[in-house]
Amino acid sequence: MEEPGLPTASSPETVSGIMHLSKTSTIPPLLSLALSLVLSAGWSQSASGLDHVTIRRDGQTTSVEGRVLVTTEDGGMLVQARDGVRWAVQPDELVERTTDDVAFVPLSSEEMAERMLGELPSGFQVHSTANYLILYNTSRAYAEWCGSLFERLYRAFTSFWTYKDVELAEPEFPLVAIVFADKRSYVDFSRAEVGDAVEATIGYYSFRSNWMVMYDLTGIESINRYGGGRRGSSQIDEFLRRPDAPRTVATIVHEATHQIAFNRGLHARYSDCPLWFSEGVAQFFETPDLRSSKGWRTVGRVNQVRLAQFRDYLRRRPADSLATLIGDDTRVKSTETSQDAYAEAWALTYFLLKRHPQQYVEYLKLLAAKQPLLWDDPETRLAEFKQVFGEDLQKLDTELVRTMARQR
Repeated sequence: MEEPGLPTASSPETVSGIMHLSKTSTIPPLLSLALSLVLSAGWSQSASGLDHVTIRRDGQTTSVEGRVLVTTEDGGMLVQARDGVRWAVQPDELVERTTDDVAFVPLSSEEMAERMLGELPSGFQVHSTANYLILYNTSRAYAEWCGSLFERLYRAFTSFWTYKDVELAEPEFPLVAIVFADKRSYVDFSRAEVGDAVEATIGYYSFRSNWMVMYDLTGIESINRYGGGRRGSSQIDEFLRRPDAPRTVATIVHEATHQIAFNRGLHARYSDCPLWFSEGVAQFFETPDLRSSKGWRTVGRVNQVRLAQFRDYLRRRPADSLATLIGDDTRVKSTETSQDAYAEAWALTYFLLKRHPQQYVEYLKLLAAKQPLLWDDPETRLAEFKQVFGEDLQKLDTELVRTMARQR
């Protein structure tokens, strides 16, 4: 039996391999590299020690050194490599598994950089910050700007949840961002994982690899190649003065928020974290103050783009909209309904954090504790939500709509 929430050959995919926004806010089809794992009734977590797993896939043999997170009764498994990449292995792909007594130790930033430079196209360099490892083949100035943006977000994310008494974990793996010089090279690199939908994106967080992947939005390298010299800093300033810059940067921030949330224990990769919840958090943080160099003073500011979309949706919003959003991920995944679902996810997140913050944190902790590869049905999701926020969903919905009507 195929469990809901895990990518299959016929289902669209978001949380099980990639989380992203595009300029058109569409959700891509199933990633070509996202793997389905057929689960039996039982599963177990690996004992301590370093696991060595040999996989035969698409005619090629791959050896993964890491730890087995989940083993199913039919022989499938979820393996986490020392670089943070997670491998969903089907029973017929498994060639061999051995375990030794060596403790599992994630790659260091230096080891990660060396490995990735060996796998990326030639010409990439490394820019390291306190929390990030940025691999880039664009200008140093743009890599440094990305690093500064991510670090500001990281500090703001930490401060926000710490203030709400949410205990965050330290990232186990280096936070990796790959920045390509131009869209063409970004698309060529990402198409195998994202598919043709990558053409409509400017960046994404890969749930499988744990990386962010994006490209230089300023056009610096085009200028360098076709004349104009290296104007890194001034070109970035010009980009930030464009009317569409805040929304474009918000897209990058959205993906970076996903990466932080999944690495600091707010969500757990390959667990049943509802898409409305993870996307709501990312949208809550996608209101950057591009004028501030010291902090992220605009966390939780009204997201005007999402608010406008939610108000438009209210004109055709069905009575069971909140229940369907909470119960399963269908509306968030579907290209026909995703824009309205994203807006409603932001509105619900904003409303709950502003009006019911203690219950929101309680619900957050409930979701963060869920184990990998165990998927809840809609009835369970709704029951857990009501357990925290109250049985009267209609009352909460009325309060939500009234609250959002007053926002400006």
